[in-house]
Amino acid sequence: MIKNECYRKYSDMNLKSVFLFVFILAFSTASLLAQVRSEREHRIRKSQFPEKAVLTLEEKVEDARQMRFYKEIDSNVVSYKAKFKKDRLRYGITFNSDSEVEVIEFEIKPVDIPNDSYTQTIAYLEGNFEKYRVQKIQQQYLTEDRDLDQSLKNAFQNLMLPSITYKFTVKGKKGKATEKYETIFDAEGKLKLIKKALPPNYDHVLY
Repeated sequence: MIKNECYRKYSDMNLKSVFLFVFILAFSTASLLAQVRSEREHRIRKSQFPEKAVLTLEEKVEDARQMRFYKEIDSNVVSYKAKFKKDRLRYGITFNSDSEVEVIEFEIKPVDIPNDSYTQTIAYLEGNFEKYRVQKIQQQYLTEDRDLDQSLKNAFQNLMLPSITYKFTVKGKKGKATEKYETIFDAEGKLKLIKKALPPNYDHVLY
């Protein structure tokens, strides 16, 4: 009887250990997946774009051409972006899920970035990729805690402010893998964020 009771206790302890191991493994896997940031965008119709965001564009943006609308998924965060041409530049305005403007950006060339800042960004890319190719550079104006009209004015006038950021879209090689990344640098060229950019999904079509 004593042996049977000891065996039952031993079995119960083993079972609890197995459950604990499975729980820890599942939690660790979830935590690891949560650290992998990636972004995907796909084009949508204007009718699928948030109505409040459309009204903001119509009220605040003049002389925009070739307006196109996109939905972005960054991990579990959904946002919306309008892309258009204005004054010979290609702009993008990103809205959060509440239709509030988060970022205003436009495409630039390396020559548009101060030398010291550009040197910093290139040093980071060269140090973190075996090979890389810059596909696109954008100058960004964040609207957090700032007046929207002033932020739009700053962006449309291409003002060089300490608060601007630069987004480099890069195709880079690490080991055997070559993937597309988005890297964000501050005005001085210091890295703020890097994330994988998944291939655009054009399954939901358009026009």
